[in-house]
Amino acid sequence: MRAFSGIKFMLLALLTASLQTLAAQQSPGELLPVRQVTLNNGMRLVILRRPGAPTISFAVQFNVGGVNERLGTTGIAHLLEHMLFKGTTSVGTRNIDAELELFPKMDTAHDSLVAARARGDSAQASELSERIAQLEDSAAVFTESNEFDRILTRAGARGLNATTTSESTLYFVDLPANRAELWFALEADRMLNPVFREFYSERDVVTEERRMRVDASPSGALVEAHLATAFSMHPYGVPVVGYMADLEVLRRRDVESYYRRYYGPNNAIVGIVGDLDPHQIEEWAREYFTGIPKGEEPPIVTAVEPRQRGERRTELNWDAQPQLQIGWHVPAGTDPDAPSLAILSSLLTGGRTSRLYRRLVLESRAATAVFSSLGPGMRYPQLLQIAATPRAPHTTMQVEELIYEELELLIQDGPTDSEMERVRNQISAGSVRRIQSNIGLAFQLVESIAVFDDWRETFRYSEKLRAVTADDVMRIAKAYLTRSNRTVTTLVKTEGS
Repeated sequence: MRAFSGIKFMLLALLTASLQTLAAQQSPGELLPVRQVTLNNGMRLVILRRPGAPTISFAVQFNVGGVNERLGTTGIAHLLEHMLFKGTTSVGTRNIDAELELFPKMDTAHDSLVAARARGDSAQASELSERIAQLEDSAAVFTESNEFDRILTRAGARGLNATTTSESTLYFVDLPANRAELWFALEADRMLNPVFREFYSERDVVTEERRMRVDASPSGALVEAHLATAFSMHPYGVPVVGYMADLEVLRRRDVESYYRRYYGPNNAIVGIVGDLDPHQIEEWAREYFTGIPKGEEPPIVTAVEPRQRGERRTELNWDAQPQLQIGWHVPAGTDPDAPSLAILSSLLTGGRTSRLYRRLVLESRAATAVFSSLGPGMRYPQLLQIAATPRAPHTTMQVEELIYEELELLIQDGPTDSEMERVRNQISAGSVRRIQSNIGLAFQLVESIAVFDDWRETFRYSEKLRAVTADDVMRIAKAYLTRSNRTVTTLVKTEGS
């Protein structure tokens, strides 16, 4: 008996030591008590109880974004983001049957409008535009605009919003914990019974958004031109907001069909974080979401950007302050080199002591601002981009040369120990800030599952960032920041252009 007890003690000691070693190898985020649930229709939920303020953050990410679109339908995901706040067959309407009777008349008038514009018949196009506006006014008699928003706001909701990226669409809100079931009821209704009311007026809102963000914005136009030049094949080169020519002809039935096909629960990841009961949350999820049928998998991205074999340069003429955008093709955010690239970007522009900020803004005073980023997405080979705004009388060419000089110094000498330590400290601080916010943590959980199929991976990613060495930075800078691999776009000031 004593011998057996001794063996048990030894085994217990070994097990304890093993668990302590495992815990030491894990980041604090990996130890969070996250509950994972997958429904029969494929919907995935990550639930995390965090006692504290009596609120709950909800985030729903659909893995459908700009890269899944085709030319002719660009901007459809972003338009859908807007449309899903318009209500359902029971929310936002006084008489759904009377409302729906008017939809075919609007859609027929819209088809005729597109045809009239194509043949250059401006008079008929104007009449048809007026006809559509009148029909939408008639339908408005039966609607309660923004009722979805009002219901949640009356329940104490905060931060109700959504965003569309190249790779996904994310809907989110914070609610008092005692109103959690309301979110499930509304979200299930929105997934199953959306009504694309006020379609043409809301499409006009989106086209105006494009005008403001791109067509009338020097910075927006510069970014769009830069991505279009850098990506000749891959849909990363297509703007998420869509091309104006496509937005103006998108039809209600095509947008609704796109939603029905690709925005099913099997393409949705739900993150729920806050002062909650995980068992109750799971019960509500099964009660409200299980009956929603699966959708199709979104269109796969088959385009592969060919290797760039020479520098590409583009100029935009604009009566605005000159700007500079430089980009180099680099691997996807899931690649083993991704942590080193993230460290490189932080070394270049991460704060006032970063290399390019110090060189361009503080020392030479050649620029008023300089930034770097990796994007526009993570799942496919992306760009490491540097954007700078020259300070008069300095030119974009002078700023560009200073950037290349600093990059060459980095490639030849590598970052110093103090620089690497600064970046590691930034990463540590960012990791702490990230888990302090319920909504930020919900975002991280759903995005980690979407990209890595594992909610823990972004916490592990922080450890990978801390493991990057100066030699790693020098190696990837030398490999990717070459002249033949770069794309340069400049905004050239032209008076009166």
